[in-house]
Amino acid sequence: MLKTMKEALRKMAVVFAVAGAIAAPMAAQAEGKTIRIGWTAWSDAEAVTNVAKQLLEKRLGYKVELVMADIGVQYNGIAKGQLDVMLMAWLPNTHKAYWEKVSDKVEDLGVLYDDARLGWVVPDYVPESEVKSIEDLKKPGVAAKFKGKIQGIDPGAGLMRASEAAVKGYGLDDYRLMTASDAAMVLAIDRATKRNEWIVATTWAPHWMFAQYKLRFLDDPKQSLGGAEAIHAVARKGFEKDFPKAAAFIKEFKIPLADLQAIMLKAKDSSYEKEAAAYIASHPQMVDQWLHKAVTVTAQ
Repeated sequence: MLKTMKEALRKMAVVFAVAGAIAAPMAAQAEGKTIRIGWTAWSDAEAVTNVAKQLLEKRLGYKVELVMADIGVQYNGIAKGQLDVMLMAWLPNTHKAYWEKVSDKVEDLGVLYDDARLGWVVPDYVPESEVKSIEDLKKPGVAAKFKGKIQGIDPGAGLMRASEAAVKGYGLDDYRLMTASDAAMVLAIDRATKRNEWIVATTWAPHWMFAQYKLRFLDDPKQSLGGAEAIHAVARKGFEKDFPKAAAFIKEFKIPLADLQAIMLKAKDSSYEKEAAAYIASHPQMVDQWLHKAVTVTAQ
């Protein structure tokens, strides 16, 4: 869910005249069949948004405009009818504060993918019989095998705040929570797995590294890091009436988490546009399932 260093830099480069950019009247957009999709440079959101954009344009005949904006701005834009839809609402926990403010002003079009979560991971070669949960990190001798470190990410990230609370809540006095960038966290995992060393790291899913490394989340019985999340599509009021085919498609748009992470991994060395197109081309039956209700809609 959190931005990689590359994505963060790109987002910083965007000039956000967002309020003006998303304020065009919806009636005019509906007439011109242009759908405005809000997005943020999170790799999972970029992958899903590009798949949706290509199908909306190439299979359903709409014009799509992608509007990059902060997540809070997106919720506000949807609620005010200044954006049509967003494909990155983390519910019920991560975006709870945003959702509670706008839930009566927007339409939930359903789950795009689930099993998303924040948490701590270890490589699969760390025996589950020894370390299955965060509680197990306190077992005698375990801290030494992890060198007394929990590899973290950026110090200001919500995941790090939750991890700091977890360290205290679980009484992990023999560990230091290490701050670093997302890229440095992945590098630490890469180095450890090549050496078959034990490592525990803070991370989230979906993330492309799950498609590259064999990792598993540690159980979190205290729920210090939150539970499983589902990512929803959220639309403005009246979206389904103005864009019935688009709404029918989005309600059926369900992408497996493993597939999403594979797209994200490939896009690192390619582009999200290219990998979205490749995924669509290689999954015709799934795409037809997503579109089967949309193509029967006649009203426009």
